[in-house]
Amino acid sequence: MSKIHAEHIFTSESVSEGHPDKVCDQISDAVLDACLEQDPDSRVACETLTTTDLIVISGEITTKAKVNWEKIARDVVREIGYTDRAVDFSADDCKVFVCIHSQSPDISQGVTAGQGLHKEQGAGDQGMMFGYASNETKELMPCPILFAHKIVEELARLRKTQPKKYSFLRPDAKSQVSVRYNMGKPVRVETVVVSHQHTPEMKVATLEKLVKEVCAKVIPAKLMHKDVVYHVNPTGRFVVGGPNGDTGLTGRKIIVDTYGGVGSHGGGAFSGKDPSKVDRSAAYMSRYVAKNIVAAGLADKCEVQVAYAIGIAEPLSINVDTYNTGLIEDDAILEKVIRGVFDLTPAGIINTLELKHPSKNKWSYRKSAAYGHFGRAGFPWEKTDKVEALKKASAKYLKNK
Repeated sequence: MSKIHAEHIFTSESVSEGHPDKVCDQISDAVLDACLEQDPDSRVACETLTTTDLIVISGEITTKAKVNWEKIARDVVREIGYTDRAVDFSADDCKVFVCIHSQSPDISQGVTAGQGLHKEQGAGDQGMMFGYASNETKELMPCPILFAHKIVEELARLRKTQPKKYSFLRPDAKSQVSVRYNMGKPVRVETVVVSHQHTPEMKVATLEKLVKEVCAKVIPAKLMHKDVVYHVNPTGRFVVGGPNGDTGLTGRKIIVDTYGGVGSHGGGAFSGKDPSKVDRSAAYMSRYVAKNIVAAGLADKCEVQVAYAIGIAEPLSINVDTYNTGLIEDDAILEKVIRGVFDLTPAGIINTLELKHPSKNKWSYRKSAAYGHFGRAGFPWEKTDKVEALKKASAKYLKNK
């Protein structure tokens, strides 16, 4: 079991929707959304690269959908806010190259029900996936990553909804929040770092004032204090940014996408992958399981690990760590509870979370691709609709304690 430190500081970072890697994630997921909307059985593994005045879309896509790949990419870039030719990356002017082919038939037969050695739909790859939840916030997320997301998300909202007032802000940004913990509970924010792309004439003091206002809005007052240390554009200048300042690639922000370094990570990226890929779908399901366990009051913190083999439906293992906060001490028993409540086969995950039909249920993969895949309402893996089932399934074990 993991230990709880008496006192420590933990730091997590986030990046805005205009960060070059996040531009790529959003394009890849917008491609996925477009394919699934017309053909829910699409197999998509889309990778995007961005650099100065260039977008490259590549990968393996098998679909009946008719998709204008270039238009999708330009629309995403435009919505993010890259419309000014002066930053050397603009939705209407950049070049778009498309290099797409179909999924390997060797993989397809292993993940299609009725094909391959096994008749059930198998996992799209081998590997292990993790999900995490903590009751330290109402979103059941760790404080540092949640606050880091909220800072850059609010700055983006202000930039887009009040463009005249905040005309000095450009789309690329990063944040970082350090939180002090005592006996596993957050007690105060120690440091906030924000680097935000800006127009040449902006003064750093203007941005610093805005960042402090945003922090006061998105971070609970009980964790704030007069001695919070702020580092705002610590180099003094951030004019060159976005894909012109740094080449972007899909899948390079996996810690930003998950829990900010809290808990474990299986190593697989999410964006651009259809739900037959357990890198994505099983990570979502693991979050769903962990969140419902914490919401049910069975633990203050919970990490769930599942492991799969390509072409095999049932998970090879389920591991649970409640960080010594669980009501049921024997995690093997909690594993039995999980298996009794949740279907962790690839088909079961897809059906439970309805991962093939995002548009029908008014969410999108593209929206998950910036500001974290976890901790925001509207995604099916964030529901806590298994609380009563978990309480009922665990009741007999609690009585025996």
